[in-house]
Amino acid sequence: MSGAEQVRQQTARSAGGRIDIPELYATWWRPMIRLAVLLVDDVQSAEDVVQDAFVALHRRQDALKNPDAAVGYLRVCVLNLSRTVLRRRQVSRRHLKVAEPEQTAGADAPLLLSEEHRQALAAVRRLPRRQREVLILRYWSGLSEQEIANTLGISTGSVKSNASRAMAGLRSTLGELA
Repeated sequence: MSGAEQVRQQTARSAGGRIDIPELYATWWRPMIRLAVLLVDDVQSAEDVVQDAFVALHRRQDALKNPDAAVGYLRVCVLNLSRTVLRRRQVSRRHLKVAEPEQTAGADAPLLLSEEHRQALAAVRRLPRRQREVLILRYWSGLSEQEIANTLGISTGSVKSNASRAMAGLRSTLGELA
């Protein structure tokens, strides 16, 4: 666990050792939104996912034996709820054959995201789910291999192999575009 994360977790506890949900929300809402956006590729769905994760934490705060585990609990909730959103999208597309409404980019989108970034994000989105999750948690959320393993419920060796395969896949995909 990084020093910055330890400090953030300390601010999430009240004096009585219980979880300080308002402080946790103020500190972790934005990083959790970023994580969810990368996983579900939709800001509105990401906000719903994070809100649902905080509601779940609020409901289960008495069951958490260690208040320091609240951030990890939130991260796992965001990951699992994001998977649920993606599964529901797949089911609705497959069975209802209803196209999602087209998303129009904002007028400032070209300024915010260069072509190279768009290609890199598109390549990440084409990776298998586990590889994509490992890369997002490692490079966008800045988690260690152990933290990723705990979040995904896999071994650190699996984290390393998925990261290696994902990077090889990205090199291959992005090399073809060059």
